[in-house]
Amino acid sequence: MPDPHPATNAPVCVAALYRFARFDDPAALRAPLLDLCNQHGIKGTLLLAGEGINGTIAGSREGIGAVIQHVRALPGCADLDVKYSGASHTPFERMKVRLKREIVTMGAGDLDPAANAGEYLDPQAWNALIADPDVVVIDTRNDYEVAIGSFARAVDPQTASFRDFPQWFREHREALLGEGRQPKVAMYCTGGIRCEKSTAFLKAEGVEQVYHLEGGILRYLEDMPEELSLWRGECFVFDQRVSVGHGLVEGSHTMCRPCGHPLSEADRLSPLYEEGVSCPHCHAGD
Repeated sequence: MPDPHPATNAPVCVAALYRFARFDDPAALRAPLLDLCNQHGIKGTLLLAGEGINGTIAGSREGIGAVIQHVRALPGCADLDVKYSGASHTPFERMKVRLKREIVTMGAGDLDPAANAGEYLDPQAWNALIADPDVVVIDTRNDYEVAIGSFARAVDPQTASFRDFPQWFREHREALLGEGRQPKVAMYCTGGIRCEKSTAFLKAEGVEQVYHLEGGILRYLEDMPEELSLWRGECFVFDQRVSVGHGLVEGSHTMCRPCGHPLSEADRLSPLYEEGVSCPHCHAGD
């Protein structure tokens, strides 16, 4: 079955993709992938590592389809996770395929999320789980992402980087879970990749009942009707769109180029905001 392509009226197709898989020689995969992307005029960034592939690309529907077909032919990537959205213009300036130690950097050793991640939940099952007040809900994203949108009742680790998550969890474990208890833990992120690695980390730390939102916030906003949604605000994305809302439509946030913080409409009305120069977050030292 072909992949769905929401926002079909948008002139540019955007595909966020990842897959934890074992690549014996990721360097050998780089040139053919980059050549194919350039051949089809695709822009964006793809990361290759021994643990798999991760990235976001944009271009024509036909070009994106050709790249996805190529990636799904790589070892262990037949079930590649892809989330499609649309954009009014290409949100990237060039195409990069980079070799990395990890496709999402946590620095917690060899966790093997492909085999040890938590239990996947679709949006409907996710709603049912997080409605339970005894469930611990954790947002695994960075502080500036959480600031513009989140699920109600979610714990915000207030981390500046995903690398900070292991230390944060170890320092706050007792407060989160309670001494001698084994509550269910529900975790989420933008597209699913940080959830897979963080749930594998919690399982390695001895937490038994760990769940995560399959496809992340992006899949949730795509599939869940707004009137039934438990999401509040917009979702930060790592491209020139800055944020998206329900239905994956482009959001209202812009980016402060000097400090890199997403800006709401209220931020842009602040007397501390000067386009291209500074914003309230610059002045606050965020």
